[in-house]
Amino acid sequence: MATPPTVLASAASAPPVASTPPAPAAERAKFPVLPLVIAVVVGVVIAALGIGGAVYALARSGRLPVQAAAVKSAPAPVATHLMALDPLVVNLADAGHASFVKVSVVLQVADAASGKDAARSEEKAPEKAGGNEAMIEARDTALTVLGRETSDVLLAADGKDRLKAELKAALLEHNPDLKVVDVFFTDFLVQR
Repeated sequence: MATPPTVLASAASAPPVASTPPAPAAERAKFPVLPLVIAVVVGVVIAALGIGGAVYALARSGRLPVQAAAVKSAPAPVATHLMALDPLVVNLADAGHASFVKVSVVLQVADAASGKDAARSEEKAPEKAGGNEAMIEARDTALTVLGRETSDVLLAADGKDRLKAELKAALLEHNPDLKVVDVFFTDFLVQR
């Protein structure tokens, strides 16, 4: 006896297999995002407070080097005034030929002590505080320093800067009451 032939069923003719429907959102496993975000924010706030507290404690104790440098680098401003000397004409110390310099000098001078000390010093020496005696002494010192210079030295690239430093040092040495802060040239002429 013969057996009936078997027919292979194709996938198209097979009945569809029922797939499982997607699970509702409530049934899915959740990743705990909200508690994680809260934990990170709380951790950052605690770390910032801890670091800020440590910096504040170091700054208050003086062990923080940045604070010490900031305090030392801020000099107190000094009140000054300008004192203009009459123009000076001086023969220079050149050998072999006659040369001279004509220069106008303005001195920046620190003011005397303020308040009661200034009033007392003005009562004791009115001419010196007024500037007449100080002006004479400053002119004499400038004439002495300029008389030692040569035209080659004054005309060098750094001649004026070097002369300013020499004048300032000589004025501070010979006139200790006259506190010279800076020296300015308003006219400068060298004749050979």
